[in-house]
Amino acid sequence: MRIERATSQVLATEFGLTPDEYARALAILGHEPTITELGIFAAMWSEHCSYKSSRIWLRELPIEASWVIQGPGENAGVVAIGAGLAAVFKMESHNHPSFIEPYQGAATGVGGILRDIFTMGARPIASLNALRFGDPVDPATRRIVDGVVRGIGGYGNCVGVPTVGGEINFHPAYNGNPLVNAMTVGIAPAGRIFRSAAAGIGNPVVYVGARTGRDGIHGATMASAAFDADAAEKKPTVQVGDPFTEKLLIEACLELMETDAIIAIQDMGAAGLTSSAVEMAGKGGLGIALDLDLVPLRESGMSAYEIMLSESQERMLMVLDPAREEVGRAIFEKWELDFAVIGQLTDTGRIVVRRQGRVEADIPLRPLAAAPLYHRPLAAPPAPPPFDPASIVDPPALAPALLHLVGCPDLCSRAWVWDQYDSTLGGQTVRRPGTADAAVIRVEGQALALALTTDCTPRYCAADAETGGAQAIAEAWRNLTAVGARPLALTDNLNFGSPENPVVMGQFAAAIRGMAAACRALDFPVVSGNVSLYNETAGTAILPTPVIGGLGILDDARQAVGLALSPGLELVLIGLTAGWLGQSLWLREMKGKEAGPPPPVDLLAERRHGDFVRREIIGGAVRACHDVSDGGLLVAIAEMALAGSVGVRLAEPPADLAPHAFWFGEDQARYVLGVADAEALLAAASAARIPALRLGIAGGGDLTLPGGIAISLAALREAHERFFPAWLD
Repeated sequence: MRIERATSQVLATEFGLTPDEYARALAILGHEPTITELGIFAAMWSEHCSYKSSRIWLRELPIEASWVIQGPGENAGVVAIGAGLAAVFKMESHNHPSFIEPYQGAATGVGGILRDIFTMGARPIASLNALRFGDPVDPATRRIVDGVVRGIGGYGNCVGVPTVGGEINFHPAYNGNPLVNAMTVGIAPAGRIFRSAAAGIGNPVVYVGARTGRDGIHGATMASAAFDADAAEKKPTVQVGDPFTEKLLIEACLELMETDAIIAIQDMGAAGLTSSAVEMAGKGGLGIALDLDLVPLRESGMSAYEIMLSESQERMLMVLDPAREEVGRAIFEKWELDFAVIGQLTDTGRIVVRRQGRVEADIPLRPLAAAPLYHRPLAAPPAPPPFDPASIVDPPALAPALLHLVGCPDLCSRAWVWDQYDSTLGGQTVRRPGTADAAVIRVEGQALALALTTDCTPRYCAADAETGGAQAIAEAWRNLTAVGARPLALTDNLNFGSPENPVVMGQFAAAIRGMAAACRALDFPVVSGNVSLYNETAGTAILPTPVIGGLGILDDARQAVGLALSPGLELVLIGLTAGWLGQSLWLREMKGKEAGPPPPVDLLAERRHGDFVRREIIGGAVRACHDVSDGGLLVAIAEMALAGSVGVRLAEPPADLAPHAFWFGEDQARYVLGVADAEALLAAASAARIPALRLGIAGGGDLTLPGGIAISLAALREAHERFFPAWLD
């Protein structure tokens, strides 16, 4: 039933359509809309589904390479990894739901990214996450952290996919808007990748998986708006997940993919049945007719609007070969999942939705898919004033500074988190969380292994978004390199505030420029990703947070190195140290300042140093490796010592740098190597014109600083491990 103009205008505003967008929708329809038509337009034109503010900037990112099989535009990216296999991977956000209902918000974020992977025909083999939370002093932060971590572990552990890595940061900017970014990688035959473009007029459109309820309605539009003081009342927009159903769905879909039945397949993610139907038919240049009376429901009295916009979990939409329809039905019935033919493909170029014999929506797909494209105003973010290291008076001594840093929320042990994730499910995990700079997962039945990481330094991005964007790429590339992997490609999750704020859009555009430059310099293309905007509450935006999920390849899993030192190894620093303290954790934690520009990123040096380190690892010269990032050089060494439960005796630093600048500066393009023969390593570095410096030797039970001051490993470990258990007890 069509709505009167006055009512439809009010609803359009509630659904998130602007007056111009509403007028455009009316022009496309040529009549007053039904509530279902209005809901479809609002969902498909939401920021979450259409990327209407970000598409023009995303085009700047490099997306091609000889090893890329599928770039952005599908459910996930795909790269060739050898042996006739492909890695399928992507990262997506579930930020707003995780603030409203932390457990289910995080759990369904994991479920959604898993579906993006097996939709492409890949068996998921590992998941990671990148989490940003508010100030630990805020009582709400404790509740959100506890719920999010339990949600991630609860879903991943039950579905049988190991959670092998990730990162956690804290900052007051995330108080009202935490970030929960979930990444999954799967393995598929390189020649059997499934895509979403529908084909074949008259072919059946099939609904499979769990039944549809009223949970998650308006999820996409909720994710496309900033929060206000009433955010906690939006719980009905949060989906409810069932990992046991997801496990059945994985097995049923992969079994059906072994046949020739599937022509196209799409996860029912954001906007549910609406987005999956519109995208499948639209990509195929066809029409689609749906009879909602045939949709399996778990609640009575659901309207067409509710069925089309529900984001109930564990559901897929398929186009099948009609001759193989019964094969599909038998497989899904075997796995005790619903299988229902709910429509067919047409030649009309329209989506036509019927409920109880009445047409509830009839919309041309081409203009519906052509969502508005906005060229938002940009304003250059204010540059931070220069930071003068000479302004630091009375720097704290190295030992108390190190003990404070390794115990602070951003650098302390994450064992409390990791212990809730089963990182060894499947038996192929080579490097677990906390043991290496990147997770390493063996490809079952092969010598090959994948290296996986997530990285971003939001405080760098807030100070200089272009440098921060480049640094996020470079750090992901370094972390893959540090285990011996050859970086192949990345997925991203671009988390920013409101695009209607010119400063936020200036940050977004600048971050993309930095990312694009780093991708080109490092041969590290973007193959998939997600944009999450409107991450702000009551007008206060999060820090710009372009998270990078990197994937690399090791030809032999046995060559992967971790960060643990062992007695007798000599430590060698690769890279130049200028003692850059601007935006460093030392400056923030010891002096209470977030000041100055972030450390510069020399992409040529990143490439040269990383390629050298990787060659030395593969050649067997390196026994342990750790990149130097947050906290600087002394923190990196302390982490290596703790990982190996062995002390280190450090040499005197160069005399031309203040000790606190040398040991805690966050200069980029640096690695600490643990080697058996430092002279040989230094000679190889000299021959390659790579800066290298001997740092010390591993042994004993203390971390002994220059000047003979010793910190016992027991004291270092106690400082490192106390935060989470004490905070969450």
